[in-house]
Amino acid sequence: MRSFKTERREKKITSVAAARQKYLRIVLENIHDPHNVSAIFRTCDAAGIPKVSLIYTKEKFPKIGKKSSASAYKWIEKEKFSTVKDCYDKLHDEGFLIYASSISDDAKNLYEIDLTKKVAIVLGNEHRGVSGDAADLADEKFLIPMFGMVQSLNVSVAAAIIAYEGLRQRKEMGMYESSEYSETELEKIIDDWCKK
Repeated sequence: MRSFKTERREKKITSVAAARQKYLRIVLENIHDPHNVSAIFRTCDAAGIPKVSLIYTKEKFPKIGKKSSASAYKWIEKEKFSTVKDCYDKLHDEGFLIYASSISDDAKNLYEIDLTKKVAIVLGNEHRGVSGDAADLADEKFLIPMFGMVQSLNVSVAAAIIAYEGLRQRKEMGMYESSEYSETELEKIIDDWCKK
C-alpha cells in the first residue's frame, strides 16, 4: 500500500529504484572498520548499486552506523556469508563474473574491466587485503592504478573509485535509463521502499 506517501516521495522512490544496477555488486571481505563499511554503503546507494555481499570469516560483523552511512543502509540490500566459497558459489549461480582487488602481477587495470557486464567486485580487509581464497577463486584480479610512493587507498575510497567507474561506463551505455529489473521485481522494491 503506497497511499500514505506523498506523490513527490513516491516519484523519487520509483525513479531511484528503476535506476538501480541489479548486475553490479560490491563484495566486502572482513572489512574491519564500521565507518568504512558505512561509507561504502553510502557510495553504493549514490551510484545505484542495490546490493552488498558481506563475507566475515575473521573479523566481527560490523555495526553499520546510521550517521556515517547517512541512512543509506536502509536502501541497500545486504547478504552475509561465512565463507568465500559460499559467496562465490551464489554469485556464480546468479551469473556474475567475480573480480577481486589484488596488487599482483596478473591483475588487470580497473579501467580495462568491462563493468557493464554482470560483475561482482571484491574488496578486502584494510590491512591484509583480500584473502588467498578470495583472490584464487575469483574469475579475475584487478587493481586501481597508483603512481604514488604509498601503494594503497582507504577501502571506502577504493570502493568509490570503482563504483563511479561502473557508473561512468554504464551511464555511457544508457543503462540507468531502463531498469534491469523485471516489472514484478521493480514493483516489489517500490512497495518495500514505501514502507521504510
